[in-house]
Amino acid sequence: MNDQSPSPAQRLPRRAQSPKEPQFVQDPYPFYAALRAAGRVVYWDELSLPVIAGFSGVNMALRDNRFGRQAPDGFAPDIPAHLQPFYDIDDHSMLELEGARHRRLRSLVLRAFTTRRIATLVPDIEEICATLLEDLAQLPPDEPVDLLTQYCQAVPIRVICRLLGMPEDKAGDMLRWSHDMVALYTPNPDRKIENAAAAAAREFADFLRHYVAQRRDQPGDDLITELIAAEDAGDKLSTDELIATCVLLMNAGHEATVHALGNAVKTLLEQGTPQTALGPDTIDGTVEELLRFDPPLHLFKRWVYEDTRFLGHDFKRGDQIGLLLGAAGRDPDIWDGPDRFDPTRKTKQNMAFGAGVHFCVGAPLARLEMRCALPMLFARFPDLALAAPPRYADSWHFHGLACLDVRLGAPCPAPAPQID
Repeated sequence: MNDQSPSPAQRLPRRAQSPKEPQFVQDPYPFYAALRAAGRVVYWDELSLPVIAGFSGVNMALRDNRFGRQAPDGFAPDIPAHLQPFYDIDDHSMLELEGARHRRLRSLVLRAFTTRRIATLVPDIEEICATLLEDLAQLPPDEPVDLLTQYCQAVPIRVICRLLGMPEDKAGDMLRWSHDMVALYTPNPDRKIENAAAAAAREFADFLRHYVAQRRDQPGDDLITELIAAEDAGDKLSTDELIATCVLLMNAGHEATVHALGNAVKTLLEQGTPQTALGPDTIDGTVEELLRFDPPLHLFKRWVYEDTRFLGHDFKRGDQIGLLLGAAGRDPDIWDGPDRFDPTRKTKQNMAFGAGVHFCVGAPLARLEMRCALPMLFARFPDLALAAPPRYADSWHFHGLACLDVRLGAPCPAPAPQID
C-alpha cells in the first residue's frame, strides 16, 4: 500500500443515512439490514466512516489487536481548549487506552470490582427496586406515569451510588453530569453540547477529587475504598485514574443500564411477553434476548494500527472503522428470525457489552440489575400497559427512550420481608 491508494470512501460500497432522521432514530434496524446487504464493510457517508454491520465482522474486529480505542501516534486529533476538562478525565480512562497502560488499569480495577462484590449488591438492588415500586404503588393506577424517569433511571443511579459509597442525595447531580458528558459521543455535537460536557466534567472531577481524598482518610465498605486499596506489586491507581474510573463506571455503566431497562420494558410490553419469561429459571435467557434484540449502545469506533487487510478490504494505519453492535444482534447469518423477539431463544453471545480486551467490566452488574428490576416490576404491576407509543431519544449511538409512559394498573401487595 502507499499514500496514493484510494480512501475508504472511494473503494467501499457507500450508503447514506442521517443518524438524526426521525424514522432512523425510532427504528435503525432496516438501515442496518441494508448495510449488511451492501457488503461486509460499507462506507456510511454521514459518519464519514467505514462500518461493519455483521456479527462475525464486529466480533472479530473487537478481538483483533490491529484495531483499538487509542489513536496511533501522529493521528490523535487536536483537542480544542474549551474541551480540555473533558479530555483531562478521558486521558486517564481505561476505556480509551491500549497496551500496557490499559492492562494495568483494568487489572487494578478488576481487583476491586470483583464478582463477589457484585453479588453482594443483590439485597441493595432489591431494596432500591422495592422502595421505588412502593412509591409507584401510591400513584393513581390509571393515570400515565413516565416509567423511564420513575424507575428505569432511578434504579441504576441509586445502585451506582451504593456501589461507590456516594451519598444518594448527589444522585441528581451525577445524573446531570453523566447526561451532559455522554452527549459528546453523539455524532457531530454542537458547541452547546461541547460546553455542557466540559462543564460537567469539571464539576464531576472536582466532586470526586474531594470525595476520594475523604475516602483515603476515612475508608468505607464501598468500591471507591477498594479501588484506593487495589494494588499490584506495589502499583496503585493515581487520583486522576481513580476519578476517571469512577466517571467511567457512572457514565458508561449507568447510561447503558438505563437504556437497557427502558428498552426491555418497552419490548416486553409491546410483545405481550408472558410472566413466565421472567421466572427464576427463565430470566437469564430473557435478559440475553432483550440485549440482543434492542441493545442500549449501537456503535463502537476503532482506530486501525497498521496497514492491513480485513474482511476483504485494505485499510491504512490511522483509518477508523465503526462496529455496529446494534446491527450485529440482528444478523440473520447467526439467528433465525433475528427481527423476532423470542425469550425462549437460545441466545448466542451478543455484542451488547462489546468483546475482547475492552469487554465492559460493568456487564455483570448491568445484567444483575435487569434480572432483579424486571421481575420485581412486573410482579408488583401485572397489568402494566403502555399509555402512549414509546419514543426513542435523538441520542444515537446511544439507543434509548426519551420517555416511557405507562399505566400501572392495580398493584399487587408487596412481598412480605423474609425472616431469617
